[in-house]
Amino acid sequence: MELKVGPIAVDPPVVLAPMAGVTNPAYRRLCRHFGPGLYVSEMITARALYERNEKTWRMAARADGEPVHSVQLYGVDPAVMHAAVRILVDELGADHIDLNFGCPAPKVTRKGGGAALPAHPVLFRRVVAAAVGAAGPVPVTVKMRTGLDPAVETATEAALIAEGEGVAAIAVHARTAEQRYAGPADWSAIARLKEAVRSVPVLGNGDIWEAADALRMHRETGCDGVVVGRGCLGRPWLFAELAAAYRGAPAGADPDLGFVAAVMIRHASLLVEYLGPVAGMRDFRKHTGWYLTGFPVGAPVRQGLGRLETPEDLEGLLAGLDPRARRAAGTNRQPRGHTDGPRPVALPHGWLDRREDPAPPAGAELLVSGG
Repeated sequence: MELKVGPIAVDPPVVLAPMAGVTNPAYRRLCRHFGPGLYVSEMITARALYERNEKTWRMAARADGEPVHSVQLYGVDPAVMHAAVRILVDELGADHIDLNFGCPAPKVTRKGGGAALPAHPVLFRRVVAAAVGAAGPVPVTVKMRTGLDPAVETATEAALIAEGEGVAAIAVHARTAEQRYAGPADWSAIARLKEAVRSVPVLGNGDIWEAADALRMHRETGCDGVVVGRGCLGRPWLFAELAAAYRGAPAGADPDLGFVAAVMIRHASLLVEYLGPVAGMRDFRKHTGWYLTGFPVGAPVRQGLGRLETPEDLEGLLAGLDPRARRAAGTNRQPRGHTDGPRPVALPHGWLDRREDPAPPAGAELLVSGG
């Protein structure tokens, strides 16, 4: 089953969701080792790229050996978005650009960005049109939420606008911004969007914890592809399981702790290569709990993993564990990563009172932290 994102063939039709602090080149390389798919960068800000912020530039650059250079971009100002996309295409050689209209973080939505922007359809259209126009033959996709909350559904109108402006695919996280990451994803929203959008692929996101979930999402919604986020945290081999499932192969046994430990060591080494020995090991600390969810690992080992300083620290702690141990049944489906919500959506003052206003809110482009 192949997904076409413009000229890019994605087989199986699986996309790694951009996740801040996670989907850096090291993690994308690790996931790609296990199976094919479209592996998207962390979200970067258009203004920071336009201003050539050093951290942002590094995040947006093509990683060594990356076959498809896929970058997710956040922006609220059409002119800045146009300029940032030109940089990605002309100077950084991007093969695919995904626009973030789904982030529910208050620091983003209170500036009118992320999940807040589709509630302003005129401005949303201008941002999408600016990106598509600047990208030329490079495919542009959009990722969004179903709406702000149950009372403000935005996905259908925004998807039809994006389709009309020439995007190559539309992905929907089947939760509202108010939900954030709490509660079950509403897959029926994916089915409704697929029914509304006729000319480009629709991808579903939300509650894909195991390979069987992806196949069930296809059956229940008719979606053209799936976007995998938190389900692969601590389980990058999920992409191998997804590839096997799409081939019709039977599900294999969940890996034992010896396999998981080897993947952990590999992941840490890739982070050290990318970030350096100190930053790489400190970045890896947050992954350790995800990898070991459901395994019989005592508190002293978990505490030690939270204080990692060197690869040798990691190897020493893992060496003391039983490599034959198995994860407790059902814990693959235990949420990892963000679990907060629901929470009222932070919006610019009067945002919903002037939905046809084409102007970006004041200060919207000041988010230049490099991510």
